Amino acid sequence: MRIAVFATLLLAALIYAARKGGGPERVMVGIALIILLWDRLLVLLGAVTYQSVDLGYLAQDLFGAAATLVLALFAKRFWPLLAAVLHTLPLLAHFARAVDIAVNPVVYLTMQVAASWLIPPLLIAATWRHQQRLRRTGSYPSWRRWSRSSPQPTPNGSQQAY
Repeated sequence: MRIAVFATLLLAALIYAARKGGGPERVMVGIALIILLWDRLLVLLGAVTYQSVDLGYLAQDLFGAAATLVLALFAKRFWPLLAAVLHTLPLLAHFARAVDIAVNPVVYLTMQVAASWLIPPLLIAATWRHQQRLRRTGSYPSWRRWSRSSPQPTPNGSQQAY
């Protein structure tokens, strides 16, 4: 039952973000889909173990943390920072398992998946905020500009190059 509730919430968040989100929200949909497919592949291959450090899920969690961190660096939004933190938390489970093999497998599993319950509501809220900003201000930038030579807006609205 718990898995069905999570899957429904995740599916609703992914569909909403894919249809109504901006660039960063849609990139997060892609990241979530990769993680979801990766999870299904690990389960199908029977590669899931909670008796020792689960290398398949460790690799998946490293990907999730790295991908959301890159998203947080480039997106002109605050929420990707929260997503990066939530994707980093499961790495603590792997570390705890690596240093203390006596960690109960149920505790290891819970530490890996607990933070994932916050991702769908975060993505829904981010997409809703994006829609609110669009209604209020119209188009706005989704991505940071890192180039020093790119034109920067001045207080009067004109463009200024460095």
